[in-house]
Amino acid sequence: MNLRTFIERPVFSAVISITIVILGIIGLFTLPVEQYPDIAPPTIMVSTTYYGASAETLQKSVIAPLEEAINGVEDMTYMTSTASNAGSVSITVYFKQGTDPDMAAVNVQNRVSKATGQLPAEVTQVGVTTSKRQTSILQMFSLYSPDDSYDENFLANYISINLKPQILRISGVGDMMIMGGDYSMRIWMKPDVMAQYKLIPSDVTQVLAEQNIESATGSFGENSDETYQYTMKYKGRLITPEEFGEIVIRSSDNGEVLKLKEIADIEMGEESYAYHGAMNGHPGISCMIFQTAGSNATEVNNNIDAFLEEAKKDLPKGVEMVQVMSSNDFLYASIHEVVKTLFEAIFLVILIVYVFLQDIRSTIIPLVGIIVSLIGTFAFMSIAGFSINLITLFALVLVIGTVVDDAIVVVEAVQARFDVGYKSSYMASIDAMKGIRQCGYHFFTGVYGGVYSGIVHGRDFRYVLYPVWADDGGGRWHFGD
Repeated sequence: MNLRTFIERPVFSAVISITIVILGIIGLFTLPVEQYPDIAPPTIMVSTTYYGASAETLQKSVIAPLEEAINGVEDMTYMTSTASNAGSVSITVYFKQGTDPDMAAVNVQNRVSKATGQLPAEVTQVGVTTSKRQTSILQMFSLYSPDDSYDENFLANYISINLKPQILRISGVGDMMIMGGDYSMRIWMKPDVMAQYKLIPSDVTQVLAEQNIESATGSFGENSDETYQYTMKYKGRLITPEEFGEIVIRSSDNGEVLKLKEIADIEMGEESYAYHGAMNGHPGISCMIFQTAGSNATEVNNNIDAFLEEAKKDLPKGVEMVQVMSSNDFLYASIHEVVKTLFEAIFLVILIVYVFLQDIRSTIIPLVGIIVSLIGTFAFMSIAGFSINLITLFALVLVIGTVVDDAIVVVEAVQARFDVGYKSSYMASIDAMKGIRQCGYHFFTGVYGGVYSGIVHGRDFRYVLYPVWADDGGGRWHFGD
């Protein structure tokens, strides 16, 4: 099938063009929309906390056994690890491009479970978290108190309880990070008082582990003549600072009891003091929402915005919500530029073609070519597995110039045949396409030949950059000066 086939069958060409446009429209509505293409390799993050440990201790007691267990997991390329003096550990495992992130997470979790027995008891108690690391941020929002009636702890706790569970249930949301700590029971020990009683911190932690627990207490009445069977219950875990203060640390034979409130100050505070948040000079907490791979960023952002608008109605008095960043802003700006460039190209095509050719029909043809080619691009993007992102939209902006140039060249070539006396549109189209194909072949041949000659013989090849096509009188075209 060559160009003559399409010229001889205009209906067939029209059907193909309409089909391309329809497929392009379908692809346009099915393509995922995101800020950047997913070109980064899949990553899995393993994190845990060892409170009170230094970075060196974390490296030897936590990172080393975990890395030894994870190393060699299927499709892994390399991994990195970080440890801080605040007691936090993070291991990032990188996989080959195209690896299923869900299977990678499962494989890493299986390796981590094997190393659990080699970790310190404090780390095992806290737990080791394995999660898919998302790098594409959908949006950021902040919760703050303009009148300073609430502190960061309250705001972070409010987000964790009332907003985070529902946001994570939105389709396309991969993860949500709260830039702040939740409420935590803080026990500030008094070293001087503990020294008097010859106590060390491990004594306190041991007592806390023994008395602040949830466990089965059993039942009675099962093997008796009574009709009813009773399950015994006790209070379980402690909640308030006053309850923690009544924990018995030590008792003597004479009945004296040493309680926790006598050797420590107890209060509800932050889980970690490593972060301090503010918004507009007032206490605030920021949150980052991450996207899952292959989801439509625009749709997910719209769903998040709808939920946050409803959540604003139920905020406590003295608390406000503000959106800091949204990937939709970048996407809409890019789409706006593409649409603006498209209309500018169409206007310039109409102006230039009509001014030089003075023909309405010749003006419409390039417009049809632009529409068909651009809309049809979305169909091929869907087949190839691409998404609508900043890179692909930028490529569309660049290709508009090429499409316009090709359309003008074809129309001018056909019009030139009519100007020299052609009466048949069929013959004018055939000869015009022959000339374009022949010129194109000789153009690239001439350019490369001229560049080669200039490099070898030292010729000035400025003329190569501005080639002139001349007819040798026999209807043949050659590359000339």
